[in-house]
Amino acid sequence: MSSPTLAKITTVGVVGAGTMGNGIAQACAVSGIDVIMVDISQEAVAKGLATVAGSLDRLIKKEKITEADKAAALARIKTSTDYAEFKAAQLVIEAATENHGLKVKILQQLDGLLAPEVLIASNTSSISITKLAAVTSRADRFIGMHFFNPVPMMALVEIIRGLQTSDATHDAVHALATALGKTPITVKNAPGFVVNRILVPMINEALFVLAEGLATPEDIDAGMKLGCNQPIGPLALADMIGLDVCLAVMEVYLNEFGDSKYRPCPLLKEMVAAGRLGRKTGHGVYKY
Repeated sequence: MSSPTLAKITTVGVVGAGTMGNGIAQACAVSGIDVIMVDISQEAVAKGLATVAGSLDRLIKKEKITEADKAAALARIKTSTDYAEFKAAQLVIEAATENHGLKVKILQQLDGLLAPEVLIASNTSSISITKLAAVTSRADRFIGMHFFNPVPMMALVEIIRGLQTSDATHDAVHALATALGKTPITVKNAPGFVVNRILVPMINEALFVLAEGLATPEDIDAGMKLGCNQPIGPLALADMIGLDVCLAVMEVYLNEFGDSKYRPCPLLKEMVAAGRLGRKTGHGVYKY
C-alpha cells in the first residue's frame, strides 16, 4: 500500500532539552516552525530555553538577527515535562542521550500516545534506525534525522532511511530540513551512517600514525589542516569529540562489520583507560 502524501510540518516536538535538543528547537523556531520541547524536569527545560536565549543573543551581537527575531523565536518554543503536549505536532524528534534502552523506552511511549499519522525521527548518531523503527507500530513513519553539533551553525542533516521508512516520510522530513536552512543528505541505515563512518576511522588512523611515532600530534594535525583543507586536525577533533566516544564508535564498527580494518588503535584504548578523554577531562592527545 502506498503512503498518502503527508501534511506540511508546521509544529515539531523535541524530546530532550540538552545540547542537541535545544539546538534543534532553536533551528526550528528561527525558521518559523512551532516547537514543543519536553524533558524530564522543569529545571532541564528551563536550562534548555536559557541556552537558546543565550545563543540568540550571540547572533544579535553578530548582527545576524534582531531583538524582534529573538522574541519571535522564543515565543514559538513551548516547554513541558509532559509528552501529551506533543499532540499538536506532525513530527516528534527524539534527541535523548545516546543509549539504546532509553531511546526504545521513549519511542514506545511516543508511539502509544501520538496519532497514527504523526512521524517520529531519532537524532541518533550511531543506533540502527531499522532496529529503532521496529519497536514502534509506525515503522514506515519512522526515520533518522541526525543533526550536527552545534545545530544552529552546522548546515548538515543526515536523513537516514530504515528498511521500513516510506518515501512520503522521507520526503516530508527532507522538506523540513531544507525549510530549516539545512542541507540534507539521504543515507541508508548502516553503522555510523556516512559522516561518522568516514570520520572516526580517520581519527583512529591518525592515532596509529601518532603511536608509530611518524610525527608529533601538532605536525599530524597541521598536515591534515594544510594538506587536506580541514578546519581542525583529526587529533584535536578527537579531543573535542571525546576519546571514549571515538573508541566506543570504533568498537561498534568492529562488532557490526566484523572487519579488522575497524580495530581501535591500542593507543586510543590506553588513553581511555588512563582517563585521558580529551577536553572534558583537561587532557587527551593534548593538554587543556
